[in-house]
Amino acid sequence: MITRERASVWLARRLLLIGEANLSNPNKHGGMRAAAFVLGLQAFEIMAIAAVGNNLITYVINEMHFSLSESANIVTNFVGTIFILALLGGYLSDSYLGCFWTMLIFGFVELSGFILLSVQAHLPQLKPPQCNMLTDGENCVEAKGVKSLIFFVALYLVALGSGCVKPNMIAHGGDQFNQSNPKQSKKLSTYFNAAYFAFSMGELFALTLLVWIQTHSGMDVGFGVSAAVMAMGLISLVSGTLYYRNKPPQGSILTPIAQVFVAAILKRKQICPSNPQMLHGSKNRVLNNGIVAPSAGSGSLAHTQRFRFLDKACIKIEVGTNVKESPWRLCSVTQVEEVKILISAIPIFACTIVFNTILAQLQTFSVQQGGAMDTQLAKSFHIPPASLQSIPYIILIIVVPLYDTFFVPLARKITGHESGISPLQRIGAGLCFATFSMVSAAIMEKKRRDAAVDSNKILSIFWITPQFLIFGLSEMLTAVGLIEFFYKQSLKGMQAFLTAITYCSYSFGFYLSSLLVSLVNKITSSSSSNQGWLGDNDLNKDRLDLFYWMLAVLSFLNFLSYLFWAKWYSYSPTTTQQETLGDDHLNNYGFINSSKHSVDESIP
Repeated sequence: MITRERASVWLARRLLLIGEANLSNPNKHGGMRAAAFVLGLQAFEIMAIAAVGNNLITYVINEMHFSLSESANIVTNFVGTIFILALLGGYLSDSYLGCFWTMLIFGFVELSGFILLSVQAHLPQLKPPQCNMLTDGENCVEAKGVKSLIFFVALYLVALGSGCVKPNMIAHGGDQFNQSNPKQSKKLSTYFNAAYFAFSMGELFALTLLVWIQTHSGMDVGFGVSAAVMAMGLISLVSGTLYYRNKPPQGSILTPIAQVFVAAILKRKQICPSNPQMLHGSKNRVLNNGIVAPSAGSGSLAHTQRFRFLDKACIKIEVGTNVKESPWRLCSVTQVEEVKILISAIPIFACTIVFNTILAQLQTFSVQQGGAMDTQLAKSFHIPPASLQSIPYIILIIVVPLYDTFFVPLARKITGHESGISPLQRIGAGLCFATFSMVSAAIMEKKRRDAAVDSNKILSIFWITPQFLIFGLSEMLTAVGLIEFFYKQSLKGMQAFLTAITYCSYSFGFYLSSLLVSLVNKITSSSSSNQGWLGDNDLNKDRLDLFYWMLAVLSFLNFLSYLFWAKWYSYSPTTTQQETLGDDHLNNYGFINSSKHSVDESIP
């Protein structure tokens, strides 16, 4: 009895430490040691979800008996939902729960989804009767009723859990470092490199080992392995409990943003003063060159000329009186500038949506494309088509260290930029490569289809590897560049939410893919005999090559659009002022709350 009571007291103290901001002992809390436990969760979680998502289309077609186009939409909607739910995870974390509790709670939600998927895949009574969709597709019974319901409930439990966990992994790892300390800032940069490396390793193991298990042992075993891997990730997270620095939630992060819009609308008839120092909450000073800058150490932002209509939220109506206006009628300059930063970043974010639409093709149609080719590598070994998706991550594992070691120092000498090239330049280069990925995919699919239809030959699966190789390089540039771009906005108390915004690009990209598939099928279906470019379950009858060409053109137009918006953003007043003021003022623009996060340099 005494032992049980002592155990209860120990557990209570342990959980109490979780909910507090553990800043009392910088030698014990935070640093790379604490971040390593979060990296463990990141590697295991992506391993579990990638093994399900990247081979899901095979399960949906072969076991649930949905059509090819419908199966592709199920997969893209599932992945899209994961990433749009990242907003919910980021909001709950920054506002109410904190990163740790959000990851722990929704990690178990994700685990329950994996278990339910495994149970359904194992029990024949929860699936339609077995049938070969390739040879006898017209007679196969599609999953409906309770069978379909259980499948979608399990699938979207996984989506809810994964979506809410994802943005908090990077944010919680970043919280273990003090951004205002130069030494800690370097360690923070190392952590982000390690986080993307962990992500790539998790994807690689998922697309090789776990997909191989799914192919040879069955999807029920594969889903069960994903559940076990996710459990290992949660164990890694909890194991670091005593070492974390937990940033306390800030309250609703959306309320200050809403207050700016409401106040600006209510005061829309007011005239903005010519002197920005007359605006409420302005702590600016004017430099010799005429640029308005925030006072040193004020933690405020400089007033900018962009989106002037929002400045009306800072106009004091009752000047000289003791009557205090409601925060829904009067906002500070810094509060308004936060909203301006968010609005300015929207076009950059939007231009990465088409990039992720291309990613959706590599996880759906390209897998089916590989399934229609010769997968034999040796006499007794065949490459699972889903494993082709591991190629971009092999490229990332090799190229990212080379990029940091060789390219960045060389580019830094030429450009003078601390990252070698700016995040905007990095994103643009990635978007350009994405176009060539679709060009390669279209050419190879035309070659494969002609060989199958005209000569009755089956090409080797290695013919479609170039599209994955090119996209791997594209993803290294675009995905990392987008995370870096949003991270450098660093709005106070919104780290998890801003990370979630980058995931929304994936979500919208996959939703756009579903929309394009449906529209293309509808437009190209001229008669009952012609089911459209993607309307048949047989790729030899479909025109996937034409669909790829359409995406290549769309991607190129998107790249041109990005060039315009990147130039527009680069000439924004905020960017110009930051570059003019230099590095000494970056902390003010970063909203770094040093009073809450100040720690010694001795963090391990």
